[in-house]
Amino acid sequence: MKVLVVDDDVVSRMVLMHLIDSCGSFEIVEAEDGADAWEQLEAGLRPGICFCDLRMPRLSGMELLQRVKAHAEINSIPFVLVTSANDKDTVQEATKAGAAGYIVKPFQAEQVRVHLAGFLDQAASGYDHHAEAPADTQRRLGINGERLLVYLSGFQNQLTAAATDLESLLTNGEQQDAQVRIDRLHAGCVTLGLHGAAAALKSFAPGHLSNDAVQAVVADVIRAVIHQAGLVRQAAN
Repeated sequence: MKVLVVDDDVVSRMVLMHLIDSCGSFEIVEAEDGADAWEQLEAGLRPGICFCDLRMPRLSGMELLQRVKAHAEINSIPFVLVTSANDKDTVQEATKAGAAGYIVKPFQAEQVRVHLAGFLDQAASGYDHHAEAPADTQRRLGINGERLLVYLSGFQNQLTAAATDLESLLTNGEQQDAQVRIDRLHAGCVTLGLHGAAAALKSFAPGHLSNDAVQAVVADVIRAVIHQAGLVRQAAN
């Protein structure tokens, strides 16, 4: 799978590429800024996922995201923003615009791994989306589609953070605290009507959590959230 990395800072780009490379066998394509990335996409580049810095000259990450989402042939490419910690408002805006998620500098391997695992081929991973129809979720919660997208994007951000926290907890043998965190994620899935994801989070035997199994399930839950958000957007168009 091709992974497009867009960052005008060559050091940040190299660090991110190294972390991606450590997660598995990927073909990494570089772009030195948003304009360079757009030229490559227009020329036919079709990555499986794009990691893009938010703040760049010539064409920012937000501007590139808007162009990608407006282009019929490439608007389904998952777009992960690379941000600094003080970009939260812009990240929320970008998530509403269709960004699949974000990672925060300085990078952590687990942040990157979660996004890559979440976007691997569904058939290869055995993932099968099973969830409540978005319209039914909206009626049950008494909200509109825009508010449901806010809930889904917020839950996706929570899942990304949880993956890192769970790895730390399980590495330190803190099974009970990890289970509490998983139970919270399960409650979020139930609230949002993500039936398959909720069942997966309930599949662990208490006290026998392994990090590899937990990370794989969290990746599938992230995938479920992204898929559900896509259905909400389709219904709005």
